[in-house]
Amino acid sequence: MQSAQQSPHVIERAARLLRSISACESGGSSTTELAIATGLARPTAHRLLMSLAAEGLVDRDARTGQWLLGPELYLLGAAAAARYDITGLARDIVDQVARLTGESAFLSACRGDETVCVSSREGSFPLRSHVLYEGIRFPLGVASAGLAILSHLPAREIDAYLARTDLVAEWGDVHSEQRIRERIEVTLANGYAVNPALIVEGSWGVGAAVFDRDGRPAWALTVTGVETRFREPRCTEMGQLLMDKAHQLSNRLKSR
Repeated sequence: MQSAQQSPHVIERAARLLRSISACESGGSSTTELAIATGLARPTAHRLLMSLAAEGLVDRDARTGQWLLGPELYLLGAAAAARYDITGLARDIVDQVARLTGESAFLSACRGDETVCVSSREGSFPLRSHVLYEGIRFPLGVASAGLAILSHLPAREIDAYLARTDLVAEWGDVHSEQRIRERIEVTLANGYAVNPALIVEGSWGVGAAVFDRDGRPAWALTVTGVETRFREPRCTEMGQLLMDKAHQLSNRLKSR
């Protein structure tokens, strides 16, 4: 019989697997890929995935062997959507941002220490950045959405997050605490965040925070595209547009 002390570790590992699967594009992930992504031994990952599959929380493609999110998660998500999903309220705003800028537009939600892309709309410009897609997760402070949200948290929460988080190992020296704090200052001064190709060379992003009814930064509107499309003064113009649209969405949420 599993002890109560062991159970939280099993739940945490299972949650890591589910988040990793959700962060993959539609083709799914192999057991080995998920084991590497979650830091689990492959046999442990396989055992947990089989247990999750038995509950319908994950599914395995019989042809490719890739793991995908399961039907039970869809049902659970549908039940939770009434409380947490704002994509319906935001859809026309995301569409407007894509249409007015010509760039791909996104809505990301803050979930713990991460952002999750929950909605997207392609722009009319034929060259696109493929860094963002629905389901992908980034730590706070990484990408324009995560920087916009982190920058508008209370100072004590920013300090606590940066004290417990090491982004350099995975994201490089440009994500050191000092560099992130510098970008937070610029973001607060401008009102919007800029990712100047810090994740993928040549891929830029601009983001503005969306606030919930309690005034907390809970989502972000962003655009991404190729570097040549984000030169000044256009980058500033897109930042101001995103702030206007983010303010519009924040007001909708307050009156919901």
